[in-house]
Amino acid sequence: MQTAKLARIPSMRERVEDTLSAHRNELVSLLSRYVEQGKGILQPHHLIDELDKIVGDDEANLTLINGPFGEVLKSAQEAIVLPPFVAMAIRPRPGVWEYVRVNVYELSVEQLSVAEYLRFKEELVDGQSNDQYVLELDFEPFNATFPRPTRTSSIGNGVQFLNRHLSSIMFRNRDCFEPLLDFLRAHKHKGHVLMLNDRIYSMPRLQSALTKAEGYLAKLSADTPYSEFEHDFQVMGFERGWGDTAGRVLEMMHLLLDILQAPDPTSLETFLGRIPMVFNVVILSVHGYFGQAKVLGLPDTGGQIVYILDQVRALENEILMRHKQQGLDVTPRILVVTRLIPDAKGTSCNQRLERISGTQHAHILRVPFRTDKGILRKWISRFDVWPYLEKFTEDAASEIAAELQGVPD
Repeated sequence: MQTAKLARIPSMRERVEDTLSAHRNELVSLLSRYVEQGKGILQPHHLIDELDKIVGDDEANLTLINGPFGEVLKSAQEAIVLPPFVAMAIRPRPGVWEYVRVNVYELSVEQLSVAEYLRFKEELVDGQSNDQYVLELDFEPFNATFPRPTRTSSIGNGVQFLNRHLSSIMFRNRDCFEPLLDFLRAHKHKGHVLMLNDRIYSMPRLQSALTKAEGYLAKLSADTPYSEFEHDFQVMGFERGWGDTAGRVLEMMHLLLDILQAPDPTSLETFLGRIPMVFNVVILSVHGYFGQAKVLGLPDTGGQIVYILDQVRALENEILMRHKQQGLDVTPRILVVTRLIPDAKGTSCNQRLERISGTQHAHILRVPFRTDKGILRKWISRFDVWPYLEKFTEDAASEIAAELQGVPD
């Protein structure tokens, strides 16, 4: 029986070159259609639409779409067109990117690095530049000791991946519990201590206090309000945040005792998910007429706004329910930050702050677009907002900090 041999997967550049050799005329016709649209960015559906237009009953054209280059286009996330070049960012599989550039006139193909692709993309706005001193931010040092998923099934499941990683470290090294203790001791909201106070200052002290509290709670009815044993718990070293009843507090403490004894990802995720950490939420939605009345049908304004308003109402209910179950009496804030439009066409889009109907603590916070000439009074399309976003970001950050008297969670 012949043993199967492992074959190297051809690069995207090689696939494009192979297609040029086999289907030269068809590929030139397709790439020329991209170039004829002028310089700009083409989205995936644009690339496929042009391919569909040249594919008819001709067998060679059908072979093109079903061949290697068809796979290249289906994996492309965008294309940058700067005649005579077409460059594509291709994601053949999760976590893997390749960049190729084709000279449509010379029919040459080259592989690009990330930096080369980004520099080429910047030429759309800045034109060609020979400046060798381009600002580059290297975030690699931040990732040096950070765990990285090696399986594609972990992508999109980052919380589970990190909890598995963290619990395995805790299992091997008991010293890794110290950061958890430090966090529980330092956790506060607006100056009010949560979870643990200064009476618990070490891991042995924490385990001893948890055991004592477990025996104390076992004698109480599960629905006993936290307020009835709050003072005794403060003496033991515990503050609000564990739960609103004896039953919930005991369940939370059992989770922590299980983690300290034999950490596993499920217990760790459940415990961390119940610690009160979300009080102030900011949602950004810059484009369109963001309002609650008389806005539907206006340009760039539709389902997204309805969706966000519904999400905000559900989010506030969830936060309030969690705070109650955590035994807290605090006021959350949710801000939907959007742009203020002075010429509001009869809508409320010229109001700085507007409470969202059906909520108690959620508001729309509007910040205008500004230039050196002053505030932009009229609405502009979402496709034209880019020049204003940097200044808008600075202004919005100041307005958010002033409104929340702090930073969002």
